[in-house]
Amino acid sequence: MLDLALEWLNLVLRWMHLIFGIAWIGSSFFFVWLDNSLRKGADQQPGVLGQAWLIHGGGFYFTEKYSVAPARLPPELHWFKYEAYFTWLSGFFLMGVLYYVGADLYLIDDKVLPLSQGEAIGFSLASLALGWIVYDLLCKSPLGKNDAVLAIVGFVLLVAAAWGYTQVFSARAAYLHVGALIGTIMAANVAHNIIPNQRKAVAQMLAGETPDPTYGKQAKQRSLHNNYLTLPVLFAMISNHYPVTYGHPYGWVILAIVMIIGGLVRHFFNLKNQGRGLRYEFLAIAFLLTAGLVFFTHWDPRHRDIGIEVTVEDVQKIAAARCTPCHAAKPTFDGIAEAPKGVLLETPAELRRFAALISQQAVRTETMPPGNATEMTEEERQMLGAWIAAGAKLD
Repeated sequence: MLDLALEWLNLVLRWMHLIFGIAWIGSSFFFVWLDNSLRKGADQQPGVLGQAWLIHGGGFYFTEKYSVAPARLPPELHWFKYEAYFTWLSGFFLMGVLYYVGADLYLIDDKVLPLSQGEAIGFSLASLALGWIVYDLLCKSPLGKNDAVLAIVGFVLLVAAAWGYTQVFSARAAYLHVGALIGTIMAANVAHNIIPNQRKAVAQMLAGETPDPTYGKQAKQRSLHNNYLTLPVLFAMISNHYPVTYGHPYGWVILAIVMIIGGLVRHFFNLKNQGRGLRYEFLAIAFLLTAGLVFFTHWDPRHRDIGIEVTVEDVQKIAAARCTPCHAAKPTFDGIAEAPKGVLLETPAELRRFAALISQQAVRTETMPPGNATEMTEEERQMLGAWIAAGAKLD
């Protein structure tokens, strides 16, 4: 019953995280688009930075943005913040259910670093908090006045964090933590900079003062950071379904390249919306980098031809010891009620049927068994790979 409840909790939290994330990313993309699409109007009022006409759902909309603030505070002001807060909260609880409760299975990999459950969770929480603090201090430092330099330094630190996580956690958890770190920075930008600065501007208006434009500039900078970080964090969110990325021995390099690709794509659209032309070279570079990742992930220095013939009987013995505790009609592994994703590996026919999946999960990326819970050896992985490479023969 507890296993079933945890499974439902996992599903509901994923659903909530997706819903809130769509709302947050949607509003973020819309406002960055709107900011970039503003144009000077012949009839615009003093103090207005730009305006834009929109059509949606059969109706026309007219939008203006003030350089600092309107002369009078409107009676009703819509705030956009809860989308960010609930996205982060649902993501954090989801990480807790999957990676903290199941730390021994998904978070810790003794081949990487033997940790206790408490040590692993403590490092996870500390790294998220430290990441935000370092980023926030960088933005407030003299580096924060130069967007290009700040972006380069921030990128280098994120890549360093990606590499660092691979030295502590399982490969899958390392990717997830890069996403969690970026998501924490983005949500904290809203909670600790964007919204407080907006409140300060409103408070000054209520006091009859002219709002300080510095608050708006700082909030816009953090909002722009969130815009460029969105695509990489989305990739990290879905990567746990694709071990070809995190399971590679240089998975952190793949993630670094993905960050560049995401930044290039966002930059293309941002320039387009600003009316600065269609800079297709950014998309071309992103495409070439993506194609390069396909070739890069095909290369894996860990696996080589062992030069022996492996029979299906040999493979069955390996599967019986390392795989079928979970992938069986009646799993024996503690906490597993039914075979994950319905993959059964008890008979030769089943092993042949799922040979491609075995190759990807257990041979090429070494992500199965999770956390190497059943202690599959390198020799056994090589034997599985050799059998599959020879055609997964049953005779």
